[in-house]
Amino acid sequence: MMNVAIIGYGNLGRGVERSIKQNSDMNLVGVFSRRQPADVQTDGAKVFVMEDVLKMKDQIDVCILCGGSATDLPEQTPALTADFNTVDSFDTHALIPEHFTKVDRVAKENQTVSVISSGWDPGLFSLNRLYAQSVLPKGETTTFWGKGVSQGHSDALRRIPGVLDGTQYTIPNEGIITRLKAGEKLTLTTRDKHFRQCFVVVAEGADKEQIASTITTMPNYFADYDTEVNFISQEELNAQHKTMPHGGTVLHTGTTHENSHQVIEYSLHLDSNPEFTASVLVAYARACVKLAQEGKFGAHTVLDIAPSYLSPKSGAELRAELL
Repeated sequence: MMNVAIIGYGNLGRGVERSIKQNSDMNLVGVFSRRQPADVQTDGAKVFVMEDVLKMKDQIDVCILCGGSATDLPEQTPALTADFNTVDSFDTHALIPEHFTKVDRVAKENQTVSVISSGWDPGLFSLNRLYAQSVLPKGETTTFWGKGVSQGHSDALRRIPGVLDGTQYTIPNEGIITRLKAGEKLTLTTRDKHFRQCFVVVAEGADKEQIASTITTMPNYFADYDTEVNFISQEELNAQHKTMPHGGTVLHTGTTHENSHQVIEYSLHLDSNPEFTASVLVAYARACVKLAQEGKFGAHTVLDIAPSYLSPKSGAELRAELL
């Protein structure tokens, strides 16, 4: 039985709590939050102030960090790794090498283990890109995201003057996917691969035409995509666009001979992005504890960890059931 602490309790932390209940080899010590315990409503987990985590060090085998990548994890992961084995979902792709180096140094100095950048992308999609490119070295990998809610793009909508609320969906171009799978060699732009669909609630009297123009020309978010803007009521948005579905596809097309076209495809279709991401973190928390028990201190990513470390089953059971 491994003892787990949840650090932070938003959508991801709530998902981790639910996932731990499905894993009989795990015990949830509690949630540690920057908020006051009375203000945190869990599904039954005990809540402690963040400062108490060090007092309970001997009761915790691994901390699952559920903060954001922008400001929380760059500070929290190395700080907590000084005293605990940790797992995080750091997902700023360009900064992962820097994050790894910083956390690896702390973990090795303090003989702990940290599994960084777990989740589905980075995470499971990273693994599938590696498998595909290793098996079919003469090929091309393309990753498509969606259909799903982009939290960052939805937040960008809500920051526009006159916008009261908004949800944005990233939608992959199924026609392009079909053509790639058929063996076509395509040079794709950002606009070719994805379409963006926005549902927006605006203040009374707001200039909808101006808001639509602001959205479709917004650099780094919408300007490089074909974007549809739909103005709806708050009631409709609440009823139809407040869940958090997501998913995507890693598609690798390659050849093993001039006349042999091969396709590797891995897809996810998720009703709840944070709950699925949380489930991946929990599986890698198990791997983290196993690595610590073996003295394999330092930072690790999903690319470094054997698949069997994710499972509560023994090697003999896995060979009998899955090979």
